[in-house]
Amino acid sequence: MDKDITDKPFPELQNDRIIKSAFGEVVTPSPVWIMRQAGRYLPEYHTVRNKAGDFFTLCQSPEMAVEVTLQPIDRFNLDAAIIFCDILVIPQIMGMEVLMVKGKGPTFPEPLETPEDLEKLKTLEQIEVIEELDYLFKAITLARHRLEGRVPLIGFVGAPWTLMAYMIEGGGSKTFSKAKTWLYKYKEASHQLLQMLTDVVIEDLFLQAKHGAQLLKVFDSWAGELDKDTFIEFLLPSYKKISVTLKEKLQSELNINVPLIIFAKGNYYAIELIAKETTFDVIALDWKIEPDEAREIVSKHRNVCLQGNLDPCALYGEQDEIKEQVKRMLKKFENGPYICNLGHGMHPTHDPEKLGFYIDTVHELSVNNDEDSNNNNN
Repeated sequence: MDKDITDKPFPELQNDRIIKSAFGEVVTPSPVWIMRQAGRYLPEYHTVRNKAGDFFTLCQSPEMAVEVTLQPIDRFNLDAAIIFCDILVIPQIMGMEVLMVKGKGPTFPEPLETPEDLEKLKTLEQIEVIEELDYLFKAITLARHRLEGRVPLIGFVGAPWTLMAYMIEGGGSKTFSKAKTWLYKYKEASHQLLQMLTDVVIEDLFLQAKHGAQLLKVFDSWAGELDKDTFIEFLLPSYKKISVTLKEKLQSELNINVPLIIFAKGNYYAIELIAKETTFDVIALDWKIEPDEAREIVSKHRNVCLQGNLDPCALYGEQDEIKEQVKRMLKKFENGPYICNLGHGMHPTHDPEKLGFYIDTVHELSVNNDEDSNNNNN
């Protein structure tokens, strides 16, 4: 890492469209960033990944992590970068071993099986987060400088429930039966584990902002696996605590207000609960949720920015089809603040050129839509 870089002021931000949108402004052209925009679909990513030798070695090497973070910024006309890391670093610092197995994905050799296993985990009070995740915070600071103010930098974590599901299932799952069993069989232990995770998540996000992250996102990939009552009982309390406590901590200790994004994938009923009962600034939508319906729901409670939501598989289409999909999407998002993204992350088999076309088309058509709207109002 560059010597004394932590003592230097960050370069002045030249493009703040995504921050304005996150805080409720309608911005033209629509800002765009993409989930998993740094990753396996880019040929240049594999060069760095092979040099690292191991996925978590890549995450834990600030220079290489920043190189990967900047690859899509150098290639595309994006409006934000997102630091390259992984949501499972939190279970790691709480004492669990996590391996990235080729052809299988993240794997926990010794997953949690009974409430007694919680005794093996470290609580926030037992973890020096700033030391355990030093590589992440160094990467964030370095990325801010290497970006030279071109676009803002997003930091992120996994939501407590999604982390809990991985820790109990031992990896990904089609049914999440083991993790969901805990919610019905071990209620007290489930609340305890979710609280432990929530505490670490808040501290992690706070330190990411302290070291330079300009927006913060919480990924709850498995939120859609639960019914509404179970969501309200187990997940909503962590959403409230993360958003409210983090906002207060950032304001009182750093005197900053950082936009917070929540992505409760596959969970339609969560939209109103998030708008009504949390302080997240942005609600990200997957492709199965209609943006105009989501806008109608959130507008009853407050001015919330929406993010999303093209089906990632639409990028396998030809340019004419992608352009048509963008037109439809922008039309459905037009009545309020909006950040363009996909409804989930990039696939390893996506063509980078198709993504570039998608990003440029969003910028082009969102300007045209705004001009048409102004003409209609004159």
